[in-house]
Amino acid sequence: MEPQYILFAALGGILPAIVWLWFWNREDKLHPEPKRLLLLAFIMGGIAVALAIPLEQLTKEILGSEMSLAIIIAWAGIEEALKYLLVLVAVLWRKAVNEPIDMLIYMLSSALGFAAIENTLFLINPIISDGTLSVIVTGNFRFFGATLLHLLSSSVIGIALALSFYKDASTRLTYTMIGVILATILHATFNLFILNSASNNIIQVFAFVWLGIIILLLFFEKIKKMPILRRRNN
Repeated sequence: MEPQYILFAALGGILPAIVWLWFWNREDKLHPEPKRLLLLAFIMGGIAVALAIPLEQLTKEILGSEMSLAIIIAWAGIEEALKYLLVLVAVLWRKAVNEPIDMLIYMLSSALGFAAIENTLFLINPIISDGTLSVIVTGNFRFFGATLLHLLSSSVIGIALALSFYKDASTRLTYTMIGVILATILHATFNLFILNSASNNIIQVFAFVWLGIIILLLFFEKIKKMPILRRRNN
């Protein structure tokens, strides 16, 4: 594979994710997060792709080769769990994470890191086989579709973490589990609709995703206004 193919795919996959990362961090401009931690969360999301691929392949071998409902749900669950667990291990325990909105910011950063690497992998084949026009079409599809899906599904977990930020440990665990389950259902539902929808219905599917992004913005503003209190550790 020619190095320039990898470079073009990386630019097409990573640059849109960086634009989204800038946008969400700008929304928290009054109390911006340390750039090194945002980058770390972003990288953890990218690493999640490398871990998800063999786990998804193993799941496919166990559940069967055809793209069944069970596989769609399992793959969505693997991706959502990894995006959360890696950023939890790398970032969420740090002292800099000191207010509810931070949870949402870092989950969004992890989602964008995942989307950046996933988009890069999806763009490599069109660049090699079909040329520039196909790359533009595929890139726009991934930018407006799959990237938004990862943002939206991970935001469900981030919102759950934010809303339980000041609660006791058992309640936080319950909220987290509910968040991961809801994110998995959302992710799997989107993938199921994409696989089963005719091309003229895909726009409608993406319209629902954009509606979800608007709802996310409303939650973002609500969580930003939550008071900064001392967090409970028990």
